[in-house]
Amino acid sequence: MTDAPDEPIRDGLFEAPPLAEQERMVEAVLFASAEPVGLRELTARLPHGCDPAAALAHLGRRYEGRGVRLVKVGEAWAFRTAPDLAFLMRRETVETRKLSRAAIETLAIIAYHQPVTRAEIEEIRGVGVSRGTIDQLLEMDWIRLGRRRMTPGRPVTFVVTEAFLDHFGLESARDLPGLKELRAAGLLDNQPPPEGIEEEKPDEDDGDLFEPDTD
Repeated sequence: MTDAPDEPIRDGLFEAPPLAEQERMVEAVLFASAEPVGLRELTARLPHGCDPAAALAHLGRRYEGRGVRLVKVGEAWAFRTAPDLAFLMRRETVETRKLSRAAIETLAIIAYHQPVTRAEIEEIRGVGVSRGTIDQLLEMDWIRLGRRRMTPGRPVTFVVTEAFLDHFGLESARDLPGLKELRAAGLLDNQPPPEGIEEEKPDEDDGDLFEPDTD
């Protein structure tokens, strides 16, 4: 009686690559991606048994003090130019698209009060919000639709996107910029702040446009 052929080895029986090799794989994926990459996607791309979280931690330490650094953008990760070297990139930087006063106010309200409905935006601004303003922010991928409110009519809410956080170099919405940062990004220029928003004073700490909701 002949022996039965060996069963194929399942993926789960393979040992995971050494952590140093996992680090190289994560590095390659992040460099090749035009957008920040989350842990779930890294886990799906890497061989079975890999620990992308550990690889990211090692990678972050290895890039400390370098010309590029590993940063967290929302729930994803990306390589970005070190802040103190940003001036070297001026020639390669695409000119920032200027927003209208209405779009700036709307974006600020969404950023600091998210999730927020259109009616709530209009209540805070004191005037109506045109469909064009919302569409412009959606097209720029700086805001997106959130969950519907469990209220009559079930209105949709708006929240800022990871693209918005990435543009300002923020890890989360808790680190939102004040007026100086928005001007530095080319959004406000020297326009006065929206109605009811106090301007920063030269000798005082920067303030937020709005206090974030805690609900």
